[in-house]
Amino acid sequence: MVRPIIAGNWKMNKTVAESVDFAERLRSTYQTPPIGRYYRPPFTALRSVARPSGILILLSAQNLHEAEKGAYTGEISGAMLREAGCAYVIVGHSERRTLFGEGDDRINRKLRSGLTAGLKPIFCVGESLREREEGTMETVIERQLKEGLNNLTADDIGLLVIA
Repeated sequence: MVRPIIAGNWKMNKTVAESVDFAERLRSTYQTPPIGRYYRPPFTALRSVARPSGILILLSAQNLHEAEKGAYTGEISGAMLREAGCAYVIVGHSERRTLFGEGDDRINRKLRSGLTAGLKPIFCVGESLREREEGTMETVIERQLKEGLNNLTADDIGLLVIA
């Protein structure tokens, strides 16, 4: 079943104080949301935005590393995200693919890492403008899906949100 969601990705914007203020304004504006809302503040604001409010807020991280732990300066694990209050994590965002060179194999490892940590990955697929103009959109998305979902069980795939 396809269930619509509203998801705001704050990217590398908003300090902790700005994130909390923004989340409070969203909470007060939409007391009873008709569908799930996913907040994606910067890592530094996760705990502050996650505080209980009585309003359905599904906290999502913007990224994770595929390893559980290790010498990966500046990275964050799925377990760390769960402890910070996240239920979801974005994997495969176009900016991670293009700016950071994340390929389908790494994205697959990140999906599996998120699932292992008890997170529900929001698996992003999509073509670039160039790929769309070249008419390879369907081939690109098919490859991303096949490679990204490689070695995942049907139960795993059932936990994903595909964007």
